Amino acid sequence: MPTLREIRRRIKSVQSTAKITKAMELVAASKMRRAQQRALAGRPYAERLMWVLADLAETTSDMETEALHPLLQRREVQNAGVVFITPNRGLAGGLPSTMNRRASSLVLELGVPANVVAVGRKGRDFFRRTSTPISAEFSDLGDYPEYLDVLPIARVVIDDYLAGKVDQVFLVYPYFLNTMTQEPHATQLLPIEPPEEKETQAVDYIYEPSRESVLAEILPRYVEMIIYEAVLEGIASEQSARMVAMRNASDAAGDMIQSLTLTYNKARQEQITKELLDIVGGVEQLKG
Repeated sequence: MPTLREIRRRIKSVQSTAKITKAMELVAASKMRRAQQRALAGRPYAERLMWVLADLAETTSDMETEALHPLLQRREVQNAGVVFITPNRGLAGGLPSTMNRRASSLVLELGVPANVVAVGRKGRDFFRRTSTPISAEFSDLGDYPEYLDVLPIARVVIDDYLAGKVDQVFLVYPYFLNTMTQEPHATQLLPIEPPEEKETQAVDYIYEPSRESVLAEILPRYVEMIIYEAVLEGIASEQSARMVAMRNASDAAGDMIQSLTLTYNKARQEQITKELLDIVGGVEQLKG
C-alpha cells in the first residue's frame, strides 16, 4: 500500500492537472462560440451559391462534354485527390482518429492512386505514416481564418485538376452538428456536380453578359466557398471536441481526487489506529 506521503503527492499532481484541463476547457469554450458563429453564418451564403449554380447549370444539360466548362467535365478517373481537413492540434478527443479512419476508407474505396491536400497537422501526420503522397499541406490557418486564407488551397486543387494531375477530387471534413456531435463528411468537389433544385426550374432569370459567362465566373468561386465553409466547420468541430474532452478530463480528475482522498483517509486512520494500539500495548506492559 502506498505511504501517506505518496498519496498526498498524487493528489497534488492530479489537482494541478485538473486546473490545467479546466483552464483549457474555458479557452476552448470561448473559441468554440466564435467558431460556431462563423460556421453557422457561412452556411446561408454557401446554400445560396449552390442555388444559383443549380439555376445556371440548367444551361449545360444539353451541351456536349467538350463544350462544358473544364470544372464540369467528367473524365476517366486514373488519379484522385483528397482535400483532408483535420484538427491542427491534439487534445480534441476522438475527432482526429475518426477523421483519419474516414479519409483512409475513402482512399481505399477509390481504388486508384490518391494525392492528399492536408489542411491540418493531424491529417498530414497520419498520411505521412501511411506513405500516401501529399501534394500540399496547410497548417497555419489559425483559429479564425478569413476567406482569403483558403484561396491557396482552392488554387492548388483547381490547378491540379485542370492540369490533369487528378481526375476527381473529394473533400473530407468534420461537419458540426452540435457541441457533442461532429460527423465526418466526404463530398465530391471536382468535377462540380450542380445540385438539383426543383424550385429553380420554373424561374427565368436574366444573366448578363450571358449564362455561360456568369457560370464560368461562379464555378471557381463555388470551389473556394465550399472549401472555406468546410474549414469553418472543421474549426468549430475541433474546438467543440476539445472543450468536451477537457470537460471529461476535469470530471475524471475530480473523481480520481475523491478516490485518492478516500484512500488517504483510510491509510491515515489505519496508521492512527496502529499507533494507538502500540500506545495501549505499551501502557499495559508498564502496568504489568
